[in-house]
Amino acid sequence: MAQLFSKQDLLNTKWFIAEKLTSLLVAIIIVPKIFKSIGILNIGKLKFAETFISFFTPIMFLGLSAICIREIVFYPKRTKLILSTALYLRTASWLLALLIILTYSYLFIDKELLMLYFVICFSYFVRIFDVFEYYFYAIKKTKYVFISKISSLFIIVVLQYYGVIQQFGIIYFASLIIFDFLIQSTIYFGIVKTKNIFNFKDLVFSKSMAIYLLKNAFPLVISNFLILIYIVTDDFFLKYYHGDASYGYYATIYFLIITLTWSIGFSIINALFPSLAESYTSNLKIYYQKISLLIAYMLVLGVLIILIYHFFSNAILNTFFDESFLKINYSLKLFSWGPLMIFMGMIYEKHLITTNRIEKNVYRFVLGCISNLFFSIILIPKYAINGAIIAVLVSHFLTNIAFVFFDAKSRKELKFLFLK
Repeated sequence: MAQLFSKQDLLNTKWFIAEKLTSLLVAIIIVPKIFKSIGILNIGKLKFAETFISFFTPIMFLGLSAICIREIVFYPKRTKLILSTALYLRTASWLLALLIILTYSYLFIDKELLMLYFVICFSYFVRIFDVFEYYFYAIKKTKYVFISKISSLFIIVVLQYYGVIQQFGIIYFASLIIFDFLIQSTIYFGIVKTKNIFNFKDLVFSKSMAIYLLKNAFPLVISNFLILIYIVTDDFFLKYYHGDASYGYYATIYFLIITLTWSIGFSIINALFPSLAESYTSNLKIYYQKISLLIAYMLVLGVLIILIYHFFSNAILNTFFDESFLKINYSLKLFSWGPLMIFMGMIYEKHLITTNRIEKNVYRFVLGCISNLFFSIILIPKYAINGAIIAVLVSHFLTNIAFVFFDAKSRKELKFLFLK
């Protein structure tokens, strides 16, 4: 791996993985305690509120992350203009999302849960300063992201543990999301100010840059909407047919499989994305060799995740949860196949972004939406959680693996993965 990727690439990846592994280890300890403290019904309510508001994240994030990183790598002299314009766009998009969410919540959501929805929504406003992460990723300085997230993590864990001891309700734990991102934003602000990376006198909105970024990011906005639709389809069906308790168990499975293990692959792929973009502009042969090596590593990681959950799922549930959670043991093993397919799809998405063919993302997630809706209708009413998992896995396979073979140009590019 070191022969293809530079020392800076590998260092960048190590910082990324270190942050995710630290978060993972802490989450293994504290999250089950939170789940036990607030109860399975409240877990269902909290996670459903997060899922509902996450449906608006394509509006709030505008697909700018990957596009801004790519543009900073390709055109470093435009960095300040890109970051300042992204800040303006993120602020405006959050205000639009807030208006829609609060209007809908006031009209259709139980008034007792209105504050919960507002708190979670407001946390996304505090996150707008994560645009500086785009810059740190692009210049391969993820140690600053590590410093920010880990500093915030330890403070939040202490507050979460205090909430568990005091048996506070879901509003308290939702409010910690705001505080978490507020700490991170404050640290980012301090770093860019101290390092003179960005002066807020440079905070100028460029209409032409905004149009350029939005035009390039638009397919990602659409594909992110489609991702959410095909991910939350089974959530809504499960809650509708089987209630908050069933959704709470499903959220636990999602946490153990996706939140914990997916983040490792996400870290590696995102950390190496700038290196892929650089190679694409300078040496296509090296670019495809890097892609090939990344696929191999993600295959190994995906298989490792499957084996861990197949052999140790019962021990994990016994150690960190009460006996009522043992009923999801088989479901946990079944869903462990998900990350392997997701990793392949993430690599393919980075390839589409690099080669400026992001519209393909829209097509593949349309396929995923249709598939998940079809199988959710058939399977969830009868098979509940296992039906939801099967529906999602089929969608992941079609979206992340089968589509590569369906698309003629992508199919032809497969031969380049075996270049020596």
